[in-house]
Amino acid sequence: MTVNLAEKYSAKVDERFALSSITNALVNNDYDWTGVNTIHVYSIPTVATGAYTRSGDNRYGTPAELQDTVADYTIKQDRAFTFTVDKGNDLQQMGVKNAGRALAREIDEVIVPEIDKYRLGKIIAGAGNVDASVTITKNNAYEQVLAGMEKLGEDKVPVAGRIIVAPYSFFTNIRQDAAFLSANETAQGMKLNGQVGTIEGMPLILAPSDYFTTGTNFLIVHPIATVAPMQLSEYRTHIDPPGISGALVEGRFIHDAFVLANKANAIYLSKSVA
Repeated sequence: MTVNLAEKYSAKVDERFALSSITNALVNNDYDWTGVNTIHVYSIPTVATGAYTRSGDNRYGTPAELQDTVADYTIKQDRAFTFTVDKGNDLQQMGVKNAGRALAREIDEVIVPEIDKYRLGKIIAGAGNVDASVTITKNNAYEQVLAGMEKLGEDKVPVAGRIIVAPYSFFTNIRQDAAFLSANETAQGMKLNGQVGTIEGMPLILAPSDYFTTGTNFLIVHPIATVAPMQLSEYRTHIDPPGISGALVEGRFIHDAFVLANKANAIYLSKSVA
């Protein structure tokens, strides 16, 4: 005799964890790509000073035409996704595949992390100040941050606006650094996504290690260095489109990130010894 045991499926979905974007604070939107996929950015040099001569024709020096260079920045990331939610499945599975919730889940768990990882990859690759000579420990984490601040200061990078972004392993080390504990604070006045505290007044933002390239200890970033256009961010839910009884969900986002040539030194990258 066969016994058929009763089964029940919950209408409550076991959702995965998701992170809000952590890179919006690290980039700027100072340039306009509206209607184009490439912009050309001028860089204008300065000229050296010299001694003024009190006689002759060129008393200020010999004039030369001011030169310029042009950098091209082309948006290349044109990304998309799509899925369907059959009306029958939605009705017979207690609505667990609701199209609106599924779209929100896609944005939170796929789109936002993809953009964050891409931006961080471009920031790391474009860093103008790189120290690849130190392995971070609980005894030197704070010292290395101070070294990065010193390098940015020597390069005249503005103090206001700097942000530290790092994997959690860095936080584990610096939280055990006695020098850090005596000089800084955590868990107070958080304003940015992913922020857990401040170091010398700089917000400290943490992200999972897979957001960073291998060997990254931490970054000190000023948002003036990186422009990150989001040219298109479009998400649609079509109800009962031709050929489908249910919902068709589509999304497309066109974006990119560029470290500006004259501002690359506003990014300090600390990497572990290779």
